[in-house]
Amino acid sequence: MKFFKQLMIFLIFALAGVGTAQAATPMTVYKSPTCGCCEKYVDYLRENGFAVKTVNESDMDAIKKRYGMSHIASCHTALVDGYVVEGHVPVGAIRKLLKEKPDVIGISAPGMPVNSPGMGEMKKGTLTIYAVPKDGKEPYVFSIE
Repeated sequence: MKFFKQLMIFLIFALAGVGTAQAATPMTVYKSPTCGCCEKYVDYLRENGFAVKTVNESDMDAIKKRYGMSHIASCHTALVDGYVVEGHVPVGAIRKLLKEKPDVIGISAPGMPVNSPGMGEMKKGTLTIYAVPKDGKEPYVFSIE
């Protein structure tokens, strides 16, 4: 009888945990089909809980213009939950964006910073991430990663 009681308690706690795991956050990444650092960044996103769909695009300038990132561009452009994520942005900044939900187009790590995910060893506290306002104002510092 003790065994069945313990089994029932185990099953109750085990079933209570069913469905509590978070689903991966969907994201679409537009990238050049020949860019190696973009592939490394996509791998990094997947390893950190994002369900990434990649779209190979030969005219990345048009993508950046479409999503308002031409003036603060990097090599790839991602869309997640209504926001644009430009370049090698660490997941910490993406999660902050998704949690705080600021009224911006998105965030960017402009250029190709060597201390960013997909571009070599990340060095905490050395990468500036910018928020891109909707009103055409200048980007401002969103976080230091």
